[in-house]
Amino acid sequence: MPTSRAGAGVSALLGPTNTGKTHRAIEQLLSHRSGMIGLPLRLLAREVYDRVTARIGEQQVALVTGEEKRIPPRPRYWICTVESMPVDLEVDFVCIDEIQLAAHRQRGHTFTDRLLHARGVAETWFLGSDAMVPALQELVPTAHVQRHPRFSKLTYGGAVSVGALPPRTAVVAFSVAEVYELAEHLRQRHGGTAVVLGALSPRARNAQVAMYESGEVEYMVATDAIGMGLNLDLDRVVFASTHKYDGRESRPLTPSELGQIAGRAGRYTRDGTFAVLRPQPALDDRIVHAIENHAFEPVRQVVWRNSDLDFSSLAGLEASLRARPRRTTRLRMLEQADDFDALGQLARLSSVRKRARGEEAVALLWDVCRIPDFRKLMLESHVQLLARIYDQLSSAQGQLDEVWMRRRIERLDDVGGDIDTLMTRMAFIRTWTYIANHERWVPNASHWQALTRSIEDRMSDALHNRLTERFVAKTMGTPTRPAGRRRAAPKAKVARGEPPDPNNPFAALAGLAVGASEPEVDQALERVESIVGAAHEAFEVDAKGRIRCDGLKLGRWKRGRDLLHPEVLVEAEGWTTGARARLQRRLQAWTVDAVAPMVAALEPLLGAPEPARRGVAYVLQRTLGTVVADDVRDEVGALRPEDRAAFEDAGVVLGVLAVYVARGVRPENLAVRRALCWVHAPWGDAAAVDPARPSWPRVQGADLAALGYVPMGELAVRVDVAERVAAAMAVEASSAARFPVPGSVARWLECSPRELTGVVESLGYRAAADGTFARSRSRRSGARS
Repeated sequence: MPTSRAGAGVSALLGPTNTGKTHRAIEQLLSHRSGMIGLPLRLLAREVYDRVTARIGEQQVALVTGEEKRIPPRPRYWICTVESMPVDLEVDFVCIDEIQLAAHRQRGHTFTDRLLHARGVAETWFLGSDAMVPALQELVPTAHVQRHPRFSKLTYGGAVSVGALPPRTAVVAFSVAEVYELAEHLRQRHGGTAVVLGALSPRARNAQVAMYESGEVEYMVATDAIGMGLNLDLDRVVFASTHKYDGRESRPLTPSELGQIAGRAGRYTRDGTFAVLRPQPALDDRIVHAIENHAFEPVRQVVWRNSDLDFSSLAGLEASLRARPRRTTRLRMLEQADDFDALGQLARLSSVRKRARGEEAVALLWDVCRIPDFRKLMLESHVQLLARIYDQLSSAQGQLDEVWMRRRIERLDDVGGDIDTLMTRMAFIRTWTYIANHERWVPNASHWQALTRSIEDRMSDALHNRLTERFVAKTMGTPTRPAGRRRAAPKAKVARGEPPDPNNPFAALAGLAVGASEPEVDQALERVESIVGAAHEAFEVDAKGRIRCDGLKLGRWKRGRDLLHPEVLVEAEGWTTGARARLQRRLQAWTVDAVAPMVAALEPLLGAPEPARRGVAYVLQRTLGTVVADDVRDEVGALRPEDRAAFEDAGVVLGVLAVYVARGVRPENLAVRRALCWVHAPWGDAAAVDPARPSWPRVQGADLAALGYVPMGELAVRVDVAERVAAAMAVEASSAARFPVPGSVARWLECSPRELTGVVESLGYRAAADGTFARSRSRRSGARS
């Protein structure tokens, strides 16, 4: 990613919550050939990743956070946490969300660094609060500031009691103990609540949110984790407290912090309300005015730390980290940072000082210091772990000892215990997940990444289970909701209180059914995750568009707006609403990736300035990458040599009988084409079209070109085989007036002698009684001479 450069447009989209900034950023990202978005939370990064991959598939999108890396072979788009952005990568579009966090006491220096230095080749966007206007205009004077008004109105609702809370309310507290206490009150008074904590993994958080979004519960208790861009269908936000402990002291929230959280109430054009929970005192009128009118004190200074570090020595590194800003009073020196404190402690150890000599060793030490302490232990305890890690990484072996890692990781693989126990273990495993994602640090990195991720996933499932058991009443029936408001997603067929169906591997999930043991629930949850997280190749689609994984039918395609865009319907019996939502996203992303091989090669041609290239590519795209040559003969004839070279470079064959994308006629892609064609325009017997065969008897009503075949006599012949046959026959015809059919042709076609005769005659050759062929006077226009 280049540093600030002249000519690259910089825009700042600023405004309160619910202005559509993130939506606009995603649309702008996808309008470029490549791009990167930096987001403030791992949870939010995963949410945006899910939204993007549901549209364009997973093969073009990378997800990079401290604890999770999903990087396909050739990604075009990068969804990252701000701290994990690969800043050396050059992309067309760069976007940083919640840029006002540049003023954050602990994390602000990273946002400030991105504000000053991160630029896209073509365009850069900063999203956030309009309180950033003065600082941004001084630090990035070339930025074009766009202010965006809120879509809906936000009003103060005074003080309310727990018993009077209406549905679609989130109650916000700032300690785990208070969250649990409030959740228990809501369970007793209203039947249940979802719980969202910043310490939850994306998986556990998504499961809790899906339970709320579907209407299984009508309330949510959360920390300020809901304030950072997480999209929730809330009518009301109620503050159970207006003070929080920020790691150093308990302090009142600023009006802008209150506004960030309160702004989650009201979705799109529907108005929202914020209030306080009795016995909290009412909000001061000035704070109410500021929140309702989004009028907050401007950010005067942002936090800065030098990013041009000196790794020549320990002393040089420490000095460069203490360097003060030179350019403006808008930059405030970072006061305290865990990584710098860890460096100071490690630098006192003689064993570390002996090894930390030279740029490579000092840079490695700094990387180790930046391992986050998700466990929130005393600094000395965390430093002991860091010292062991650096000792191993700086040794002759240069990697962590696998036996040492295994002992520490495997003792965390335990889903027993209560909520607090699970959250503590999850914090420990998150640290190891972060370490495992440094591929140079661990041998067999993919194994350790998969292991730590699977342990975290199992803990997440167990944690969601415990939260639901504790804070959702098992006797709770269908929740009430205002008439006409919204419909819940389809519920599992096993009602709460009924025993699970032993023939359904997911029945234990149906409302956490009474009668399902904890191991049964855990096993069902693990099966869900194995499917949602399965590789692309694990899914398959049959002739009628039914999607399966490991033999289980999960959903199907339905006719969409065109051949390329079928509608995806989930048909997974026994899945909870949250699991169904995740499956819907996975099947949608898989569908996009399954369709892509037919047309992905056409993208540069569709965007080419030459009309002739665009015209042929457009016709190909509409028919899944294959068209009969006669149908585009004039367009292909108008192509210049350089145009033909561009098609060849893109993997498009300009053949005698057909023009086609070569990759699209591989067997696995032909099976997808058959399903796409059948759901769009069904013919009699879907299985009569056999993508495993090079030819088959023509089927009435089937779109042969879209299937990847051309008509030849009585047969439909796969286009690449048809081109081979035409070329072989042309060679024979050029050497003699009468000629036999080469034996290889029949093998290519896998057809009978009678069918073979029809194929050859379709090319414009006349059969003789002795089995030879001659040129016909009325040659087929596409036949080669």
